[in-house]
Amino acid sequence: MHLPLLFCLFLRLSGSSAISGPRAVRGVERVSLTVRCRYDPRYERYVKWWCRGAAWNNCRFVVKTTGSEKEVKKGRVSIRDNQKDRSFTVTMEELRLDDSDTYWCGIEIPGPDLGNPVEVTIDPGKSTCVCGRVSSGPALSRDPTVPQRECSRGGGVLRAHGAPADHLGWEGPGFPSTLSWLQGRL
Repeated sequence: MHLPLLFCLFLRLSGSSAISGPRAVRGVERVSLTVRCRYDPRYERYVKWWCRGAAWNNCRFVVKTTGSEKEVKKGRVSIRDNQKDRSFTVTMEELRLDDSDTYWCGIEIPGPDLGNPVEVTIDPGKSTCVCGRVSSGPALSRDPTVPQRECSRGGGVLRAHGAPADHLGWEGPGFPSTLSWLQGRL
């Protein structure tokens, strides 16, 4: 009697074999991550979507296709359907640590949508410190009255010298004392 309703609820909560994707993916902060989800034949022309939130019933749609193969971009996230391959890809750009969450790749159909949960984890990126630019002027000022900014990395220190911070230099074991040698090579 209530079996069809329970079956639909089960499909909505647990995902469906009609759509599949990775259970979990990892990305690195400040780079991009692409997730590929596959679906069964007959769903080629349906709207595909990517939503965020552990609870299926209140996950927030991030991006949806239009039912075509045209890429749709919303903020840092894009989605593209490949109907011949019966798969769609979601690309998240400029990843942030707070992008870690449960997401769902899904298909909008009459009745309950089809969905598959994907656990996305974002790891911290390598520390990058850009304190200024290399200029053609004198490499490093040793004048203590000139403002300096330092960024530690890899056993050395990147120092920016001068008010506009236009001179850079690595100081530390295994590094040249300045980056001036790079000027002719970049």
